[in-house]
Amino acid sequence: MANPSKYSPDTRRVSVSARDAHKIITGLMAHHGCAPEVCKDVADHLMDSEFSGVESHGVWRIHQYAKYYETGYLRANTQARLYQNDKGAWLVDGGGSIGIPAMSIAVKNVVARAKDTGIAAIALHDVGHTGRLGRFAEEAADQGMLLIIIGGGGRENWRLVAPYGGAKPLMSTNPYAIGIPGGDHGPVVMDFATSAAAAGWVYGAQIAGASLPDGVLIDKEGAPTNNPDDYFDGGAILTAGGPKGYAMAVAAEMIAEAMLGPVTTECNWLMIAVDCGLYREASAMQKTAESILAELRHCPPAQGFDRVEVPGERERAARDRNQDQPIELPVATWLEILELAREAGVSLPME
Repeated sequence: MANPSKYSPDTRRVSVSARDAHKIITGLMAHHGCAPEVCKDVADHLMDSEFSGVESHGVWRIHQYAKYYETGYLRANTQARLYQNDKGAWLVDGGGSIGIPAMSIAVKNVVARAKDTGIAAIALHDVGHTGRLGRFAEEAADQGMLLIIIGGGGRENWRLVAPYGGAKPLMSTNPYAIGIPGGDHGPVVMDFATSAAAAGWVYGAQIAGASLPDGVLIDKEGAPTNNPDDYFDGGAILTAGGPKGYAMAVAAEMIAEAMLGPVTTECNWLMIAVDCGLYREASAMQKTAESILAELRHCPPAQGFDRVEVPGERERAARDRNQDQPIELPVATWLEILELAREAGVSLPME
């Protein structure tokens, strides 16, 4: 299963069966005390990311999660809680646990309320890593919703990204996701960090022994670098699109921390759902959407490109193509995961 990657093309890889990868993820989560449904939810999510071609949020993340549980950064003996505050706002308290189940709870709640009232919002706090946001945006869009997810805050613990024009990391990666019903090929889904690359690419590259493309990192002196080790030695990730990514990051910081309050664990999140049926019948919306998207797809490709793509369609096509196929992981990454599993007493596949 070959998918696009930001890692250097000479990164050595190994073919791993989807079943073996899922089993090890589940086993490592269980070893650290997670409930069976959480183990399955996280394993399913990481495999879905891998199948979708989003390696930064795929199987390698179990290495990060295992370390988080070992250090006590993530809690396994707690569950996300849905509640309303004294002003009537809906929130999910993650209780310091992995954020993937919490995000699932939030999506279900906000979509259900938007179906009743037309528009709804929900916030999340005290959650660990929430996985690939595009999956949640697509889930809502499949139900006729425009869904917007914005995350940020926690800069005291997650100083990853330098502000535009700066040489010191001060912000998190401030992710956004937007999903909306599309045309004949399904929803349009945007899922991006406001940094030049998701932090997962940088952490994963270091484990894999890979380098990163130009324009992603600077070292501690503010000089461009491709080496992830330079990032961990006081460097920073750059903003995406220069001042535009920076402006979006600042907006996310304002929403996540100034508006939603102090950040614990990783980030605070705001999720807004709008029932698209408030404005137009689904069939009419789909017809117009396909007209717009077809025109984009048929645009002549520029030099260096095979075709013009629509956000979200590549991931769905990859998932359809790759489901239950072996995945190609960096050799160094897979060996690290196998060693973690061995230390935890998780049964291993034949090596």
